[in-house]
Amino acid sequence: MDEGRWRDEAWLTGVHRWIDEQLARLGSTRTGEATQSHVTPWSTVIKVPTSRGDLWFKANDPTLAHEGAVVALVSGVRPDLTPPLLALDIARGWMLMADAGEWFRSVSPREHGLDRWLEVLPRYAATQIALESRVEELVALGVPDRRLPTLAPGYAALMDEIDAEPRFRSAVARVGDLAEELASYGIPETLQHDDLHDGQVFLKDGQHLVMDWGDACISHPFFTLSVTLQGVLAWGLDDVEDSVDTTPFRDAYLRPYRERYDGDLDAACRVAMRLGWACRAVNGHVPGDAAATAARLGMFLDRAP
Repeated sequence: MDEGRWRDEAWLTGVHRWIDEQLARLGSTRTGEATQSHVTPWSTVIKVPTSRGDLWFKANDPTLAHEGAVVALVSGVRPDLTPPLLALDIARGWMLMADAGEWFRSVSPREHGLDRWLEVLPRYAATQIALESRVEELVALGVPDRRLPTLAPGYAALMDEIDAEPRFRSAVARVGDLAEELASYGIPETLQHDDLHDGQVFLKDGQHLVMDWGDACISHPFFTLSVTLQGVLAWGLDDVEDSVDTTPFRDAYLRPYRERYDGDLDAACRVAMRLGWACRAVNGHVPGDAAATAARLGMFLDRAP
């Protein structure tokens, strides 16, 4: 993947034309120059000042072009979880969204606390439950299928792709065993963000919004907790490993599940938080970035709860 395509003048001209067409449809106009604020090999973001406030254009690589459709579906069942989606071109992977406000990565240090996550997590979990019946629709839209039976084969294929070291290769059977164990708890698989951290959650006019669904997949819902609890919240505001007890955050997330499902959900979480790193390695692998994948595999083998 090449970042240069996002800076191509002809491509940008087409983007600006599309943005202006959408603004006209919305009865809005630009009030300043649009700026390309974010460029990666897989996506780009353009900030557009308008008469209705700042709007944000996002274009995704074809492998992530389904993000707009996912956002549309999520907002349909939980409109208070994402900023308004104002325009969408699914074929090109383009979307225009309202401003999401300030990200938690700035809010939490200013407020000297992480308590806002206690509100975000149960709302997000309730959304996952609401989408259980839409799984096949999401897969048809292009959302990666990382359901439990796919994990061991996907993990094995990843080992060959990255020429993994022996200790990672030897864990293929362990992935399958953990997937079977987790399946025994009977929690339906659904949409899972797969990268829910403090750079993806925003605060706007008192409302908490979840952004960047490009890495979302269909998998066990509790896999979310690997990144959110172990990868973010456990490190606290001072970036010190295991400086925060994540149990209250886990319990907040599980609240909607406890109202709906019986069984030992705490035990299911322990299994899911280990196996979730294997899913993250498979689902989030970017060719050419073996280091990030190896770090996730290391979390799977070494950083179990």
